[in-house]
Amino acid sequence: MLSALRSLVFALVATLITPPYALLAIAIFFLSPMTRYRIVSTWSVTIAWLARVVCGVHWRVSGLERLPTRPAIILAKHQSAWETLAFQAIFPPQVWVLRRSLLWVPFVGWGIAMLSPIAIERSKRIRALKQTLEQGRARLAQGFWVVIFPEGSRVDPGTRGTWQVGGAWLATHTGAPVVPVAVNSGELWPRNGFVKHPGTIDVVILDPIDPTGMKPEALIRLVEQRVEDAMLQLNGKARTR
Repeated sequence: MLSALRSLVFALVATLITPPYALLAIAIFFLSPMTRYRIVSTWSVTIAWLARVVCGVHWRVSGLERLPTRPAIILAKHQSAWETLAFQAIFPPQVWVLRRSLLWVPFVGWGIAMLSPIAIERSKRIRALKQTLEQGRARLAQGFWVVIFPEGSRVDPGTRGTWQVGGAWLATHTGAPVVPVAVNSGELWPRNGFVKHPGTIDVVILDPIDPTGMKPEALIRLVEQRVEDAMLQLNGKARTR
């Protein structure tokens, strides 16, 4: 009952602060992409902080010392909306590969549009790969990291989706290092659930992979194996508070 009440308070406060941020994001459209990111991403950091303070959703990160010193491609497990927020507090300035339709969601989508995302049409696979490569190369050159959830949509704890090759395709064609990331956020923030449970989410940054000389299919299989192996150690450990 207490978790439900806290989740309600969280939802109400998040709903109140989102429209002003969206309007701010639109108002600063004329600024450089990196400047817009640094301003607009404070919304995500604020919402993640709000989840921690109100709902007790904490997190700990291991492996930060493994991060490359140049822009890289993060290929991460995707269990919850939490990582789309907290990753902006954990990793360097970043853009995401996402469905183009998300940009039309009132307020939230408008703000995301100002973060220079790589917006693709997933139903058109060849076109999506081309968009990912063209826009991904440009974003990396601008100094952004690229965040991709290869499973596409969120999956329940203890399960896995089909790992798509797009992120590996971008890496092998640009030479950018790949950073596999495991995260067990779904145990506290369910993908289709309203109630957020108190506990500590683990974010595990694994050793980066140099894609030089690798085929996209081989690279994504390697990333999948490493992330899913790490998930075996994380499953069931988040709800500890």
